[in-house]
Amino acid sequence: MAYYYVNKNAQSNGDHEVHKSGCSHMPDTENRHYVGDYSNCSDAVKKAKQTYKQSDGCYYCCNACHTS
Repeated sequence: MAYYYVNKNAQSNGDHEVHKSGCSHMPDTENRHYVGDYSNCSDAVKKAKQTYKQSDGCYYCCNACHTS
């Protein structure tokens, strides 16, 4: 299990990136929203999409869920 966070700030393409705790590309504390504790990034991205419809996994820490 790992803690997942979504960046409150969208990237230029509109995606809100989901990050696993410890990621070197984690947004600053004030720019992240806690998603939950999950065993995989897929469940974390699904949860993030409830708040930020256009969510995607981070290329570096959630590559299996990175689609754009």
